[in-house]
Amino acid sequence: MTRRGAALEVAVLGLLHDAPMHGYELRKQVNALLGWGRILSYGTLYPALKALGKSGYIVADETVDPESRSRRARIVYKLTAEGKDYFAQALEDSGPSTWDDEAFGVRFAFFSRTDAASRVRILEGRRSRLEERLENVRKSGQRKRDRVDSYTLELQRHGLESVEREVKWLTDLIDRERSGGYPAADATDNKPTE
Repeated sequence: MTRRGAALEVAVLGLLHDAPMHGYELRKQVNALLGWGRILSYGTLYPALKALGKSGYIVADETVDPESRSRRARIVYKLTAEGKDYFAQALEDSGPSTWDDEAFGVRFAFFSRTDAASRVRILEGRRSRLEERLENVRKSGQRKRDRVDSYTLELQRHGLESVEREVKWLTDLIDRERSGGYPAADATDNKPTE
């Protein structure tokens, strides 16, 4: 499975952990979770739902909505007990795959369900990855500076500033986690009941 596929899987399982949803609503929620820069197509979502169903992590129930104008049944996806276990296991992972651009945002969205030690490992790993990237870009930028036009230099500067802001943000989050994290109410307000 690709990194993007694994991130999508965690997003879908996490959202279905909160409540059953039909495909349209699930797509809206995943798009909101992934952020404005990435749009999930139905051509990506439905194969992922099918694979999760084959694995036994979700079930698809057809229901007819009496208030709907359409006579077609809606398929509502629900998380199974195996899906809940699989999602919990996925949240325990704090290795390098969770620091990547594809996975980090999704994992961060479910931080309230992740234990504190894993949160710190993920944040530190992400920061380390970005610091390496900054160092490499700075080194290559100095060598190429005289060979690129002013627009390319401006784009590079913008990219560097964005990564620097994220590193500062991650450092602040790590410091907060190490000093006790967010108040207990924040961590439990969004936690689903079982």
